[in-house]
Amino acid sequence: MPETRQRPATTGRRPIEAGGGIEPHWHDRHQIVYAGRGVLSVTTDAGSWVAPGTRAIWIPAGTVHQHRAYGKTTLHTVGLRENPLALTTPSALVVSPLLRELILTYTAEEGRETAERGRLRGVLLDQLQVSPQRPTYLPAPRDVRLAAVCDLLRDDPADSRTLTELGREVGASERTLSRLCRAELGMSFPQWRTQLRLHEALVLLADGESVTRVAHRTGWASTSAFIDTFKSAFGHTPGSRRA
Repeated sequence: MPETRQRPATTGRRPIEAGGGIEPHWHDRHQIVYAGRGVLSVTTDAGSWVAPGTRAIWIPAGTVHQHRAYGKTTLHTVGLRENPLALTTPSALVVSPLLRELILTYTAEEGRETAERGRLRGVLLDQLQVSPQRPTYLPAPRDVRLAAVCDLLRDDPADSRTLTELGREVGASERTLSRLCRAELGMSFPQWRTQLRLHEALVLLADGESVTRVAHRTGWASTSAFIDTFKSAFGHTPGSRRA
């Protein structure tokens, strides 16, 4: 990442235009980030997380990260001194309808902590602690051969070549690349490709693309297969996300 600087882990909300973002930075407090509108990505040296409206991203204190908005986005942030989740790495958390309303209400205005806001914050923290984690994480490889394969797929998520075929292009065997996927990405090659396609689908939907076109551009065999995979990953259909 480029040069970084410390920013305060504030509580509040701010609009970010489509394609806009926040440069690499870090906080001395923990932070919850949530896109009340649009889609937000959080990127670190280890990889990236994508946060649609059903996910919030936990960012531990001291983690260098940057944000990018897809579609007109409203960023909601909650700064925390404590670590109620006991997580030391970024993570995606499921946002229930109740937790969404708590985040939106708590970040609606900044100011001194009144008794009412203290009670609201306590309920918010309680809900965070029972929110399950869900993988919206796309890890970044270190090995140059695996990185080259991943770059090919980032350029064209619909590329349907097998790992063997992609390996020929970068000069590595399928066995070597499979081993690297497990060691560096913590998942199999098909799992990583599915995560990449889901990330790209969220971006395209935020840009206003139709569900059918998104399914085609991200490499699913059919629109129905895309809808099933998307709903399984995010808890709602891509049509509702686009709306």
